[in-house]
Amino acid sequence: MQASLQLKTLKIMKKLIAVALVAFLGLSSAMAQQTDLRRKISVSGTSETEVTPDIIYIGISLKEYLNGKKKVDITELEKQLFAAVQKAGIAKENLTISNLSSWNYATEKKKNPDFLASKQYRLKVSDLNRFDSILEAIDPKGIANTNIESYDYSKIESLKKDLKIKALLAAKEKAAYMVEALYGKLGDVLEIQDGGDNIIQPVYRNYMMKSAMAESADAAPELDFKKIKLNFTVNVIFMIL
Repeated sequence: MQASLQLKTLKIMKKLIAVALVAFLGLSSAMAQQTDLRRKISVSGTSETEVTPDIIYIGISLKEYLNGKKKVDITELEKQLFAAVQKAGIAKENLTISNLSSWNYATEKKKNPDFLASKQYRLKVSDLNRFDSILEAIDPKGIANTNIESYDYSKIESLKKDLKIKALLAAKEKAAYMVEALYGKLGDVLEIQDGGDNIIQPVYRNYMMKSAMAESADAAPELDFKKIKLNFTVNVIFMIL
């Protein structure tokens, strides 16, 4: 009885050892397959450019003011702004209200006869010269301030594609002359990694026209407008033949 039990135990142990051996051999085979013995080179390529923004969003703040004892109403200033935008050939949908402090104008007027309403607009333009002509058509005393809120480039997506292709070609050129310097030959691409989009928005001072009640109406707005910088990097691995 005891001998039979020992025999069964021995058989079980043999089976366990066999299973462990098979598992070990399988793991070793997998590790061997994962080891990449190919000769290769890893390089990075870059490309960059600068573009002048052709989509500019400008904030315009209009505010009522007193001309002597008479108040210049916000509706009059709005009419001037709408007419100037239309005359400049800018679509009306490019002018929107971004903030409104005169929503309770009637109530505030009853409480305080000296209440001065104001409205903030957002204007989309492609040319700052048009914006200059708009400002010239509005009563300068009714302009509280203006500022550049943001800007963009209309063809930026196609430009990004072209730049990334140039970065790839730059990486290939770099890899080729490095390999050839050691008397090798460049092979196929093994891997491409996109370094991501690097778009640097320019730093600018506000395009500002302060209220003519505080500054001279003849003072020219100050502008420091710079270009958008685009820089792209790709990392590529090539075989060496």
